[in-house]
Amino acid sequence: MKTINLALALAALSIAPAFAHDQHGHASFSAGEPGDPRKPARTIEILMNEMDYAPARIEVKRGEQIRFLLRNVGKEEHEFLLATTRENLAHAEVMKKHPHMEHDDPNGVRLAPSKTAEILWKFSKAGTFEFSCLIPGHRDYGMVGHVTVN
Repeated sequence: MKTINLALALAALSIAPAFAHDQHGHASFSAGEPGDPRKPARTIEILMNEMDYAPARIEVKRGEQIRFLLRNVGKEEHEFLLATTRENLAHAEVMKKHPHMEHDDPNGVRLAPSKTAEILWKFSKAGTFEFSCLIPGHRDYGMVGHVTVN
């Protein structure tokens, strides 16, 4: 009986990370929510380069919907991940262990050089949020931007 209980406990521990990842940020996002393509949006183009974003500071109104047009004009892959600083720092630690991790969340994208992508986002929460590149080393070299939501 002890062997069965031990086996069940180990099985539960081994699948817990999968459930935790499923719950990680998918139900709600700190910086707002995915946008609605049927509603108007202001377009902000962001250039991703080695090792910065242009512009690196953006101001939006609470409730405003933004269509981020992201262009990787650099020579390396780069990311745009919109969250809180704390969340991005925690995610950056995971990325150090899994540097080729692909993001499938609506608040982030990874782009190869010369590629373009869009993220449609509604800023439903006030505060200061960040977008950063979590490819190991990139954030440390300054690839961080901020969105202030008033």
